[in-house]
Amino acid sequence: MLDIAEELNRWVEQGRAFAVATVVATNGSAPRQPGAALAVDSDGTAIGSVSGGCVEGAVYELCQEALRTGEPVLERFGYSDEDAFAVGLTCGGIIDILITPVQVSAPGTAADSGSGGHGVDSTATTLAAALAAAASGDAAAVARIVEGPAELVGNALLVRPDGSHTGTLGGHPALDRTAAEEARALLDAGRTTTLEIGVEGSRCGTPVVLLVESSVPAPRMIVFGAIDFASALVRVGKFLNYHVTVCDARPVFATRTRFPDADEIVVDWPHRYLDSQHLDSRAVLCVLTHDAKFDVPLLERALKLPVAYVGAMGSRRTHLDRQQRLRDVGLTEIELNRLRSPIGLDLGARTPEETALSIAAEIVANRRGGTGAPLTGAHTPIHHDTARPVGRIGSVA
Repeated sequence: MLDIAEELNRWVEQGRAFAVATVVATNGSAPRQPGAALAVDSDGTAIGSVSGGCVEGAVYELCQEALRTGEPVLERFGYSDEDAFAVGLTCGGIIDILITPVQVSAPGTAADSGSGGHGVDSTATTLAAALAAAASGDAAAVARIVEGPAELVGNALLVRPDGSHTGTLGGHPALDRTAAEEARALLDAGRTTTLEIGVEGSRCGTPVVLLVESSVPAPRMIVFGAIDFASALVRVGKFLNYHVTVCDARPVFATRTRFPDADEIVVDWPHRYLDSQHLDSRAVLCVLTHDAKFDVPLLERALKLPVAYVGAMGSRRTHLDRQQRLRDVGLTEIELNRLRSPIGLDLGARTPEETALSIAAEIVANRRGGTGAPLTGAHTPIHHDTARPVGRIGSVA
């Protein structure tokens, strides 16, 4: 649901009622992961996707029905075989989808969603607050009951990074406390996933299944080297929902005119700028300078950071020379093995745009656990079951 938070938040501000369908669980080769959502407003406008097209029509109708009844519903869609009229996934997977109506009583406010309201902390109000946080780029997690006692399904709890929470899941008071603790841990990791706890907040007793969606600021992509290849990579990085920074020590090249799509343009020595940053494990660093006086001090620092990806441009000869220079300044073989160089996958790229595509492909493969090999003739999974880090819902890694 937080994947489409910006548009949904506009709907809330406009006083538009809507129903949101969220993927809460998958099994097998499912096209979308937990957290993916489709929403339908009272006028029939639809945004988002839960299956890439397989069951969208049926989910659209379920959203319209939820708007009429005001009741949440959990629906399972499985494989659709030779019956051409059956609704299901042609890929052979199974997805569970929670449809939650959100009735907005007036612009900027949300009324009870029909899931057993809780006054000012109703499910609709909680979801509206979660959407506002995600749309503004604030870190927050929303936990919703997707399986359990019927009167609790759909109830929501909004959790902030400091552990404070609003809303309620209903049931035993300890349920909210335990869910908030679990959601805070998932938020720290930037993860969206499901978990099971007891309805009284313990690991035993009647179980409830929670979907916890994490919304964290967009992951960072820092492109070092204000060259023509960097301009293309900036555009691709923005397409992949990264917060993109271009850094170069040469002010004549690091300009807004050359990089209109960048979020930030920094004129500084690359290694000095990197020293000033606090990067998380989702950050990617792309070194395009291929100049030893920039590369070596920069990579000496970058390869010691717990970031997701470090790549450096250059020929194979440049790479061998760079490796030796990095050994000479004390980097270990383990640290050197983290370096993706020459940067990118082998696509036969020539132009800046093709090169940017090859770099982006390597970043995605590294993030998702892919091999970069052609799918044609392969027997590996199409969708890899790695944890999904949500970026500006981004995520599950």
